Amino acid sequence: MEFVSTGPEMTRRFGAGLAGKARPGQVFALDGDLGAGKTVFAQGFAAGLGIEDYVNSPTFTILQVYEGGRLKLYHFDVYRIEDPEEMYEIGADTFFYGDGVCLVEWASQIEDLLPGDTVYVQIAKMPEKGYDCRKITVRGMQP
Repeated sequence: MEFVSTGPEMTRRFGAGLAGKARPGQVFALDGDLGAGKTVFAQGFAAGLGIEDYVNSPTFTILQVYEGGRLKLYHFDVYRIEDPEEMYEIGADTFFYGDGVCLVEWASQIEDLLPGDTVYVQIAKMPEKGYDCRKITVRGMQP
């Protein structure tokens, strides 16, 4: 599935729509260049789960847990992970196969650790279409 967003609000709404289809134990792998809109997508995703907390990228903490929605959201930012094995040290596998939904920014850095049924979301800038224009590609989402 491909979607073209012309601004941050559309990216948020798209994220919220995907969250509406999320199931317990599902992992969403989110990738894109710096400034592509991963955190904007994550904010929409959280809102789509009914989470009212402010969502930001957990770059320095690696994991932020959000509750209060229809599912818990385990929001990872693995940008600073140097060795994928570090994910085992924080117990990532218990979250990947847990009762909430995981959203992993910079997921390509730990791709070998992700479950086989992971949903992959790629956000790419489209400068030829405009500063805020993004192409969002989703692979692995079951209908």
